[in-house]
Amino acid sequence: MARTLTLNAFLLTTGHHESSWRLPESDPHAGTEVDHYIRLAQLAEKAKLDAIFFADGPVLQGPVAQRPAGILDPVTLLSAIAPVTKNIGLIATASTSYNDPYNLARRFATLDLISNGRAGWNVVTTAGDAAAQNFSQQSQLDSSQRYARAHEFLSVVKKLWNSWEPDAVIADKASGTWADPAKIHPAAHVGSTSR
Repeated sequence: MARTLTLNAFLLTTGHHESSWRLPESDPHAGTEVDHYIRLAQLAEKAKLDAIFFADGPVLQGPVAQRPAGILDPVTLLSAIAPVTKNIGLIATASTSYNDPYNLARRFATLDLISNGRAGWNVVTTAGDAAAQNFSQQSQLDSSQRYARAHEFLSVVKKLWNSWEPDAVIADKASGTWADPAKIHPAAHVGSTSR
């Protein structure tokens, strides 16, 4: 029986060790330099890894006194990496607790188009009152509420991604018809969970 091994590079600012920024050859500001991540992605692709991965959380990750914080939005960053790579998968974390389905579906669909189908989403629910407070909430939802929201969130995102049939765009210049409305299906979702 043949087995498949998928190799993924989990990229963090200057490295996973909290003191990696202190190495003589390390740039302590690399975490905010897109070219740094482009180089890492190209090295990972050259090494035949399957994907690169960026974790994310909508809160300042500590302890910032000892290590660089992840500052850049991963979906935006991967949109910069996509055109300068060809095959490597591009995976970003995004929270269902502190996003809305339409906006997140659109961001990942855009990344998927820019990358020619290489986008991936690490779905998380995000725990912690500090993150909730960044979104004008006193405290986080409890675990069961976060997971109920995530389940509904994923359902809506999938409906949005599947709302256009593959051949909906006709682009018929002679008739002036760009798309066939019969092949576009609004998600028409009525929610049952809230923040």
